[in-house]
Amino acid sequence: MKYWHLVTANLRRHKLRTALTILSVALALFLFASLRSVVTTLHTNSQFGGARRLVAMNKTGIVFILPVSYANKIKGLRGVRSVSWANWFGGKYGENARDFFPKFAIDPESYLGMYPEIKLPEDQKQAFLRERTAALVGKGIADKFGWKVDQNITIQGTIFPGDWTFTIRGIYEPSDPAIGDNVMFFHHEYFDERLGHAGIAGWFVVEINNADSAAAVAKEIDDQFQNSSAATKTGTEKEFQAGFATMLGNVSLLMGAIGTAVVFAILLITANAMMMSASERTGEVAVMKTIGFSNRTVFTLVLVEAGVIALAGAVIGLGVAKGFYPLIKFQGFGFLPGFNVTPLTMLWGLLLALGLMLASGLVPAMRAARLPIVQALRRVE
Repeated sequence: MKYWHLVTANLRRHKLRTALTILSVALALFLFASLRSVVTTLHTNSQFGGARRLVAMNKTGIVFILPVSYANKIKGLRGVRSVSWANWFGGKYGENARDFFPKFAIDPESYLGMYPEIKLPEDQKQAFLRERTAALVGKGIADKFGWKVDQNITIQGTIFPGDWTFTIRGIYEPSDPAIGDNVMFFHHEYFDERLGHAGIAGWFVVEINNADSAAAVAKEIDDQFQNSSAATKTGTEKEFQAGFATMLGNVSLLMGAIGTAVVFAILLITANAMMMSASERTGEVAVMKTIGFSNRTVFTLVLVEAGVIALAGAVIGLGVAKGFYPLIKFQGFGFLPGFNVTPLTMLWGLLLALGLMLASGLVPAMRAARLPIVQALRRVE
């Protein structure tokens, strides 16, 4: 650009103001990328689910239990290939709340058979299946805590009190990021034994022979237990995953409202900074026009200045968001496996920066371009 040195000179006029304005834009776009990534991750995870996998849970809600004895009854229904079950365990490892990760008590053989997405060496898989107190952990948490195969770990129970000791017999890596590499699985048999053989399950995973019969099989399961003390609600695995997001309320609306408020606030800050900068240079604009600078050139200079601030803020804010979360292996305390700032989110961030440039720079640029020389010179002190 022919007059680039004028743009940089104006930006250096008040270095602190320029730096703070850029940081304000960077903060806005960092928050935008973070909030949008929460929504996109929840949406992506809600789409996870095998075409032939159904989930049956208590009709009252996911936090209510079902009898394990339902498994044999479900297995006997037409169209059902196999049945597994699982329980949310809770518990904590260490004293730091940020170290939380999901833990599930599962029927190991049937569960791993239904989820080929859980990848681990065959010898580790067999060792996990053989031992009642064995645990299977994701590579993400194994790396985080420095865990190794054959290491003993103790989980402090919360929902189910007491100290629970496990031996890590396998470390898995998921082929689908929606599963997450930060989950711990252990034997439901051990869980049931510690509870005095209570015979409870949180939900059942049902593998069916034909995906086209999913609705019919789901209805048959629910009809069978309709009049029992623990009626079921059965649906596809995708519906089950989407239910977790629903439990959090309208996340998309909440994140959108927060993002809009933040961006609007930053827009006011940036626009105010640009207006102040343009007002301070009224006399200079008059002199520039006097020596031959056209209205178009003055308009472009002011708008480019706003663009540099917006672009610099975008590069910093979006760049930090893209690099920071993978660095800390952020997964939302286990509720956002596969969390990632996608290229599409980065693109939307750049478009937002462009909009910010136009919204904050257009009015000052037009005022500077239209300012009569005589009127401007009168304002020079």
